[in-house]
Amino acid sequence: MSRLLRPGLIILAAVQFVVGGWTLFFPASFYNDVPTVDWTPPYSEHLFRDFGSTTLGIGIVVAAAAIWLERRLVIVALLAYLSYSVTHFAFHAHHLEGDSPGWSAVLLSFTILSVLLPAALLPAAVKLTVT
Repeated sequence: MSRLLRPGLIILAAVQFVVGGWTLFFPASFYNDVPTVDWTPPYSEHLFRDFGSTTLGIGIVVAAAAIWLERRLVIVALLAYLSYSVTHFAFHAHHLEGDSPGWSAVLLSFTILSVLLPAALLPAAVKLTVT
């Protein structure tokens, strides 16, 4: 599992950079063009730009963990990612009434993967040699 740690962190950081950059720099596009985002109106440019910048911040921490692979940094980065992804999954799992069954399945698949990947990487992070 330790050989998958860096690639896993890179994937997590890339997701954060794409979502964060899109949301920060093109908030209306993110709201209008990403299926399921507009299920909970109203749109707020302020909120979306704040979310985008915060998401980029998590991406920076996860990218730093991928670069340096220092035990404490990797653990903190994964826990920060999980603090978002667990609550994001929980929200969507309980707010699917009246939504498209197809998009609901896609949404739940991606949100559960966003929990499972960092959770699966945590044991490898704990076993990293302290530097």
